[in-house]
Amino acid sequence: MMTMRSLPPFAAIVVAAGKGLRVGGATPKQFRDWHGKPLIRHSVEALQNAGADPLVVVVAADGLTDAAEALGNADGLQFVTGGATRQASVRNGLEALAAATPQAVLIHDAARPDLPGAVITRLLSALDHHAGAIPVLPVVDSLALAGADGVMTGTATREALRRVQTPQAFRFDDILAAHRAWKGPTDAGDDAQVLMASSGSVALVDGDERLKKITFAEDFVDTTAASSLAPAFRIGQGFDVHRLEAGEEMWLCGVRIPHDMGLSGHSDADVALHAITDAVLGAIGAGDIGTHFPPSEPQWRGVRSARFLEHAVGLARQAGYETGNVDLTLICEAPRIGPHRPAMRAAVAQIMGIAESAVSIKATTTERLGFTGRGEGIAAQAIVLVTLA
Repeated sequence: MMTMRSLPPFAAIVVAAGKGLRVGGATPKQFRDWHGKPLIRHSVEALQNAGADPLVVVVAADGLTDAAEALGNADGLQFVTGGATRQASVRNGLEALAAATPQAVLIHDAARPDLPGAVITRLLSALDHHAGAIPVLPVVDSLALAGADGVMTGTATREALRRVQTPQAFRFDDILAAHRAWKGPTDAGDDAQVLMASSGSVALVDGDERLKKITFAEDFVDTTAASSLAPAFRIGQGFDVHRLEAGEEMWLCGVRIPHDMGLSGHSDADVALHAITDAVLGAIGAGDIGTHFPPSEPQWRGVRSARFLEHAVGLARQAGYETGNVDLTLICEAPRIGPHRPAMRAAVAQIMGIAESAVSIKATTTERLGFTGRGEGIAAQAIVLVTLA
């Protein structure tokens, strides 16, 4: 089976001349950020990493500057102005490649940023026996034919239908000739239709749900979709210190501990929950506890730290992650942690919505060295694993 390292030579065209009106906003969707960088850059980089050479990016005339900035002025790219229709834009890209005489070309929509290498392999392999190849997915829902008034007028057989994705692969000479000969009365829905109009054979290969097209505004905030860009797990660490003072309450892991001294801080100074909160926030790249609950704001004075941890866990869930386990170490000479460990584990588990078996609480000393050894404060260190929900 062909691997990404043994792919035959191919060129690529990324079509990014559309306006993306269904997303809304003034900026075309292909230049908006998705998973930390402009949407268009994901597919361009995926094609470059797969070995596409040369690579043409087709954009509208008024988007040339935006495209160059979105792609970081990367080397090896040629920008071409699009036409009045998608078919005309693709032809412009093909004509720009003609001098390079590539054997094969992939034509891809910039709005499909997550491009698995296995799909590229399947497409190029199919060109051994066909002039074109497209990735498709089965239709799993029942289908209805709709009339102009929104009333069902009939049904369609889903077994004979497929959902079509990009990139679409072609023998270069065949697809260029097909575009030059295109006489369709309207714009072609995709390049496979153009090739078929010239009697070219188009193979259907397995697509991938990861090739989802970014179409609506909510697609930009939905980071939980199955994506190679979302790691299966992430790890964060947190560290915090609070002073011990007479007259203060001692709160650790959401449990009040009887002691002759307590921890001083703007909130309840629960050093353990603060460390765990920072670990959760760190795992999802969401800053630290001070970012979300600044000590300069009076509203957080005396607040139970369980609220901070609940907030961090909620942010993790919004990002598509659940807590796997927590490993906490408390560093102090006193109080003794052992007698309170069961209650602490239960409290942390309840706050985070996880099993007690996923919560580890340990304690150690510094052999009377440093501020913890002198009984001046307590330190806490936490490590948290989060996994894709």
